[in-house]
Amino acid sequence: MDGDGGKRWRFANPNPAVAAAGERSIQRYLVQLHACLDEHGPRPIIPLSHGDPSSSACFRTTPEAEEAVAAAVRSGEYWATPPPPPASPLAVAEYLSGDLPYELCTDDIFLTSGCTQAIEIVMSVFGQPGANILLPKPGYPKHEAHAVFHRMEVRFYDLVPERGWEVDVESIEALADDNTVAIVITNPNNPCGNVYTYEHLSKIADTASKLGVLVIADEVYGHLVYGSNPFVPMGLFGETAPVLTLGAISKRWIVPGWRFGWIAICDPKGILKETKVVDSLRSFRNLTTDPATFIQGAIPHIMKNTNDEFFSKTVELLKETAEICYGEIMEIKCITCPHKPEGSFFMMVKLDVSQLLDICDDVDFCSKLVKEESVVLLPGKTVIIRKRMAKGGKTTKVYQIIVESLGHGKLVAHYLCTGSTKAKTRTRKGQVLLPEASITFQLTFNKYFGESRTSNKCFGESEAPIGMSERSIKMNRLCLFVLVVQILDPTNEF
Repeated sequence: MDGDGGKRWRFANPNPAVAAAGERSIQRYLVQLHACLDEHGPRPIIPLSHGDPSSSACFRTTPEAEEAVAAAVRSGEYWATPPPPPASPLAVAEYLSGDLPYELCTDDIFLTSGCTQAIEIVMSVFGQPGANILLPKPGYPKHEAHAVFHRMEVRFYDLVPERGWEVDVESIEALADDNTVAIVITNPNNPCGNVYTYEHLSKIADTASKLGVLVIADEVYGHLVYGSNPFVPMGLFGETAPVLTLGAISKRWIVPGWRFGWIAICDPKGILKETKVVDSLRSFRNLTTDPATFIQGAIPHIMKNTNDEFFSKTVELLKETAEICYGEIMEIKCITCPHKPEGSFFMMVKLDVSQLLDICDDVDFCSKLVKEESVVLLPGKTVIIRKRMAKGGKTTKVYQIIVESLGHGKLVAHYLCTGSTKAKTRTRKGQVLLPEASITFQLTFNKYFGESRTSNKCFGESEAPIGMSERSIKMNRLCLFVLVVQILDPTNEF
């Protein structure tokens, strides 16, 4: 290189896998979108681009969890470096065993710094030249990112919206070959909001057994279900095919920043031990870090002392917000929702944008929306959506929208609706929606959130702005949600 008198630096070519993985990052798009945001503009910022309910005052963890962490810090007993206190993996084993027909032990539990590190470790263990892994689409982008980083070939199987986002099991069999190592499933699902039945999971396990691969089950949203299907852990089928269950306290306890997760070996036949997978997990753990020791010290108390009322209230609030959002969206002619959400924080719908002008892709849509209305959405590229959809023999542009944490349902439903019933000739050049859209948006915002609202905090009754109705307070206490918008590219297949 010529940056220093022609001297050649030997570190001029960093690992290209890092850049390839980073291309699949949600954060990459968030940085772009927030750069378009006028933080000092007249409109309050509506952040519909993150899945962290703890940012809303109406979603706070249980006092037992807070007290357990404080007690662990004050004790002075958890300032040491690893190995971890044996009580924490035992607590996780007992917590998970409550849903299984067999008992897990501490040797079956590998603690991680959140579920993201669990994903990283698993992909590291199985990542080798020639190996491929089967991922869902739509799907959580970090599965793909870490697989790509470890130079695994990623093959996508379909989730079928007409069947409640079930796995297309036939496509799994068609995709797999002798180099396929695992199938990844997410249940409850991110980003589709569905919950798999016992029968469907059993079919997936049978398929994995037939193919000779393991199942990696991302169950970070475990038990956050509010539809007709109960949560069924994949570990129930560990006798059929070996399962690695990934989880964390982040979602159910609403503490994503605490970074405590796990990998659980749900394999009563010991296949993963015989094939040295367990040894590889243990070796990789020796290379990386464990969760903060004071969090580990608090875990036995958190899992033992959290009462069922806390969990049930969280689920009831999610159910209420899901009902509001689904009901309002179904009133909008240009939006279709193939499946009512029944778990996690997500709902996926399709928006026909034939009424909108000057939109070239999903990033363009989200960028213009940020500029015009201070509403931050995520492009659908982040969840791996590519499909050609035909209507009347022609390709129709459609947005995929994911509603996460299901909160400002009525607000955004009205906002989207305004662009669907007006003539395109009345659209202002360069704007995503019609002039009337901005007016309706502001009226809706004031109606449900109070004209004096100046922040994104969820008000309690005593904090509500003057003149704010009981209905407004109720709406404002609902959590935030994320909209992920995808414009479908006619050159790509799903």
